[in-house]
Amino acid sequence: MMEKKLEKKLQVRNLRVSFRTNGGKVQAVRNISFDLHKGETLAIVGESGSGKSVTSKAILGIQAGNAIVEGGEILYDGQDLLKISEDDFYRLRGDKIAMIFQDPLSSLNPIMRIGKQLTEAMLLKGKARQRSCKENFKEKLDLLEKCMAEADPASAEKSKAQCDTFRKFELKHTELEQAYNEAYEAAEEALVEVENLIYLMEKDAFKDVSALRQAKEFALNSFNPYVVTGADDAALKADANALLNDIKAEMKSHNYAATMGRLKNIKGILETAVNKTKPDFFAMGYFMVCGNGNEPAGTVEQNNQFYYDYMAKDYMDAFEEDITKAITWSDANYLEKRKAVVTALEKAYANLSAGTVESFRPAMGELIKQVQESINPLDIVKDSAACTFEGTMKDFVSRYDEGKRTNARKQAKYDREVKQAEKRAAKGKDYKVAMPTTIDLDLVKENMLAAIQSLKEHYIERNEAETRENKRLKTDTITDYLKENASGMVHKVTKQAARNKALKLMEEVGIPEPRKRYNQYPFEFSGGMRQRIVIAIALAANPDILICDEPTTALDVTIQAQILELIQNLKKKRDLSVIFITHDLGVVANMADRIAVMYAGKVVEYGTSEEVFYSPAHPYTWALLSSMPDLDSKDKLEAIPGTPPDMRYPPKGDAFAERNAYAMKIDFERQPPEFTISDTHWAATWLLHPDAPKVEPPKAVTNRIEKMKARMEAEGHV
Repeated sequence: MMEKKLEKKLQVRNLRVSFRTNGGKVQAVRNISFDLHKGETLAIVGESGSGKSVTSKAILGIQAGNAIVEGGEILYDGQDLLKISEDDFYRLRGDKIAMIFQDPLSSLNPIMRIGKQLTEAMLLKGKARQRSCKENFKEKLDLLEKCMAEADPASAEKSKAQCDTFRKFELKHTELEQAYNEAYEAAEEALVEVENLIYLMEKDAFKDVSALRQAKEFALNSFNPYVVTGADDAALKADANALLNDIKAEMKSHNYAATMGRLKNIKGILETAVNKTKPDFFAMGYFMVCGNGNEPAGTVEQNNQFYYDYMAKDYMDAFEEDITKAITWSDANYLEKRKAVVTALEKAYANLSAGTVESFRPAMGELIKQVQESINPLDIVKDSAACTFEGTMKDFVSRYDEGKRTNARKQAKYDREVKQAEKRAAKGKDYKVAMPTTIDLDLVKENMLAAIQSLKEHYIERNEAETRENKRLKTDTITDYLKENASGMVHKVTKQAARNKALKLMEEVGIPEPRKRYNQYPFEFSGGMRQRIVIAIALAANPDILICDEPTTALDVTIQAQILELIQNLKKKRDLSVIFITHDLGVVANMADRIAVMYAGKVVEYGTSEEVFYSPAHPYTWALLSSMPDLDSKDKLEAIPGTPPDMRYPPKGDAFAERNAYAMKIDFERQPPEFTISDTHWAATWLLHPDAPKVEPPKAVTNRIEKMKARMEAEGHV
């Protein structure tokens, strides 16, 4: 059975990160690669100092000041995150990629109330998101109009008229939706305030008349033909306007009967309002601008169907048919361009293989131009491999030039230090010399060849997939994108709207009495509750990717289980892609889809959760499994002997060799390559070499695997 092709949300390619220290350069992450797919959890597992947290911070652009990104790519949404500006990262953090840290207090301001911390980012990001939606809408519709004219020049005037009509009624759509949003949010805000007032009066804790005045103001701002309508309009006005008169007398007696009655009436009207079906303002906008006849007088659902049918028959079906024709033409055009690029990449690969970086340089500019021209601007999901090719190749050439300029000087300095070390060694003094930070020019050339080959393979795969693509679905994707951004243009985030969303998030992450706890400080929460607050903050902007950096390490075991279950449930509910970083394999046993085992800055084993747990291949993975706590096992846990290597002086061979009971001579001399075990599983250990002796995992590991399999079978998972 063919494996389902998963959308890649994030691609890490050959990432290398070091740190400047007084004792020399520490190589923290050494040439690691992995993919994160849509809706999956990737666990990165390893001891402290393995490089897993450094990797996550590189993804989010929050490395320490002494960090040096020495190479690689982190591809997301058509961008290389290692090359974008801080302003670009500001648009991504929270909105697209969010992070939960190990200690929740490191993410919370101790002297700011929880509610303020939850709403701050929502308010700051709101206006930026409106601007972004406006730019996206204009850019994509202009590109669509241009494409339609190029696809059928004889119908260029017709295409322009169709797009102008779209712009015109979208203006009406956004006008209607903006008015609706303001009234709807006022109704939500009023409902929250009314529920809070009822709660206070029931507890005989009502003291502030200004809260009642605010609830009245919100309620009166909720009037809109599509929110509070008909008889509810008059009833709500009557009760809201009478609130302040009733309360004056009732505050003295603490008998809030009349006020409570009015508040409950208002609550009922508002609950009906916020639970109504939302009108289809997109189709309604078309009817109001371009339609003929009287507006319908049925239910919201009936009216929505009428507006949709009218717009489809009068305009949208024909417009979308023409869009589909334009997309078909455009895709065929760009398919031919990508085929030409594949040929150009094959030629470039051959020329660079046979020549030098210097000889390849003149042809590189033309190749980059050809790749840039093969990127279809109508694509909603950006092609990261193609969009970042130019930056990648230019960085390689820049690195090569730097190596040519500085390698001789750095090598000479290293040679002098080696001689000094030899003199000290002769006197019985131990003196280590850090390897020179020279740039391997041959490796730069190899990386350039790998980038060319990678894009070629990517384009071949994409070309094959696009020949099977449903153009009508792509049309729907573009029109949905335009409607979504049109709505985003008028979606203002007010203080009360942010507060309402914060209360819902607090409830979603399992914080009891959110209205009460909204105004509390971090010290008033337990460790588990603080972590739930941090999760709520991370989810506030509905990110695509959630990075969890050991989010349960600082919590006790029972709370750990609750937080893990919460993250898993939120992932499924919100279709999140999750990177989960931990030192404990047991933590991710039931939640990871794929696992990357890291040691000394390298991924030493990579596979699906089942493969890593049931068929582990690297001795370090065996060691992690042997040291993993298990309630069912009475065996003594095995500590991993020794300590990780000093990465100022990276070992020549396998970094785990000194601690590996199964190490062979070659482990101390050469780093092992990645040996393929299956299409989804590999490990970097010489034990997988065909000539290596056959070694079975330790008994503690095989016993644990058998117990895990038996438990899974008993629970019906196998």
